[in-house]
Amino acid sequence: MTMAGQTILAVVPARGGSKSIPRKNLAKVGSISLVGRAGELAASMPWIDHAIISTDDVEIAAEATRHGLEAPFQRPEELAGDKSTSTDMWRHAWLAAEEHYGMRFDVSILLEPTSPMRRAEDLTRCVEILLDSGHKAAATLSPTPAHFTPHKTLKLDDSGNLEPYLAEGRKALRQGIPDYYHCNGICYALRRATLVDEGHIMEDDCIGVVIERPIVNIDEPFELELAEWLLAREAAL
Repeated sequence: MTMAGQTILAVVPARGGSKSIPRKNLAKVGSISLVGRAGELAASMPWIDHAIISTDDVEIAAEATRHGLEAPFQRPEELAGDKSTSTDMWRHAWLAAEEHYGMRFDVSILLEPTSPMRRAEDLTRCVEILLDSGHKAAATLSPTPAHFTPHKTLKLDDSGNLEPYLAEGRKALRQGIPDYYHCNGICYALRRATLVDEGHIMEDDCIGVVIERPIVNIDEPFELELAEWLLAREAAL
């Protein structure tokens, strides 16, 4: 099964190093590792031609393959450091996969393991919107709570006194704050030319795919517990 006749590659990025949570991509939520959750969902989508792991870590690669991902290459060391970019990593994975499988992929999706609350319909909707809209890229977003918007954000000056990030923030009423969104890591989708030829992800002509339900993007230890609680609540509904 294909989607609109397009060949599609899913990439799960999971390097071994992590500062906030050691071995974060192997941390478990609901008895399944973060990389395992991403792998199982990607492997279950009938319109994905190949679902691969991009990692520099042997243990992560083994965990990924146990959960349905393929590991056709090891990510180069120069693309696995703290200063490595997602653009370079994803482009390398795309071209290395094409070489390994002997085929060209029209579209690729990126599934960050640190967003364990993704659903099959999120991936399908993101790719469908990309293909139907004609945009170069698509990315899933979550609405930013009003108290986290620029109008409500504060900063400290050199003396430690607080001041609003935006001058108009002093008088901003919640009802008058415009809608803001942030990437939630559930799914990014790109056409081949966007990344391989032009070398970018979201910088130009990217359509947003809004997900309204609560999402956790894990960066701190307590967020593992929050994701566990939210997933348990979903299962009980």
